[in-house]
Amino acid sequence: MSEDVEKEKIKKIAKLRVLLEKRVEDMETELDGLKTLLSLIDTTLLKEGFKRAEIYKPVQTPPKQETPQPSPIIKQKKGIPLKTVTGDLLAQLYIEKDFMQITLAEDKNFDINTPPFKSFFVERVLAKMQEKDREDASKGKIDPEKTVSYNIKRDGNILKEITIRNLRPKRSRELKSSIRWTLEKMYERMKQKN
Repeated sequence: MSEDVEKEKIKKIAKLRVLLEKRVEDMETELDGLKTLLSLIDTTLLKEGFKRAEIYKPVQTPPKQETPQPSPIIKQKKGIPLKTVTGDLLAQLYIEKDFMQITLAEDKNFDINTPPFKSFFVERVLAKMQEKDREDASKGKIDPEKTVSYNIKRDGNILKEITIRNLRPKRSRELKSSIRWTLEKMYERMKQKN
């Protein structure tokens, strides 16, 4: 009798091993994909004059003397819902010409300190677009007033809205996929904490 129990135990352990091997393989595939993507991004940034020694400047709320620009009345238009694969709403995306507004889902408390918001979306996407535009403006390729700018509205550490102005059309798609990926990863981490 105990021999049968032992065999069943070994079968279960063997099945678990197969599942773990599959999971490790999937994670290694995902890691390889992320490394490739990171390498492509680094190559592109280096090609465009990015220097690794640059230090991330934290996002600060704009000084009070600036006149706040009111958000365009695009909230009346239908937004593009950004959802997880399971259908959870992460944010609404509004795009109009050279303007993008990302309004975070009210039932989610996205903390700005949750990775990969700052390390990926702010540093590697938004700041680099801004840097590239400044470089193009200094070379006379674009009007300095057309440099991409962004504003991150928050309540304490909780993200409320991201506004991006002077957005070149070819960047809209990249930004849409970047913010969706970022929010999905943040949401996964939030669920793990609960």
